[in-house]
Amino acid sequence: MYRKIVVPVDLAHAGRLDKALTTAADLARGYAIPVVYVGVAGTVPDEVARTPEDYARKLTAFAARQAEAHGIEASAHPLVSADPQGELNRLLRRAIDELGADLVVMASHAPSWLDWLLPSHGGSVAEHSEASVFVVR
Repeated sequence: MYRKIVVPVDLAHAGRLDKALTTAADLARGYAIPVVYVGVAGTVPDEVARTPEDYARKLTAFAARQAEAHGIEASAHPLVSADPQGELNRLLRRAIDELGADLVVMASHAPSWLDWLLPSHGGSVAEHSEASVFVVR
């Protein structure tokens, strides 16, 4: 049914992604398909990594841990941006297309009044992507 799953990951908040990560791993095992963890690094040091190369190493290690923990095929697809928050939705949509993913599993935040002003990342990806999008709350 599906051929490839993309899971957007914010390594700064990896502890809050358990439900989405488990959902993606369950689907990957069920359909015997690979998972690609996509993350966006900034060009300046932050709490996760000092350089984009450091971020890429950390995302690759994260994907390897997920593969081992869940018994799935997994890889990392790090992206770099001077403005990760501002470009996140566009970068995710482009990565989904480039990777040929047909399913996206992503964590959501709890809804708030700000959702009336700023669209959610999950909503933006679902609205503008050809892939099916599973938003896990």
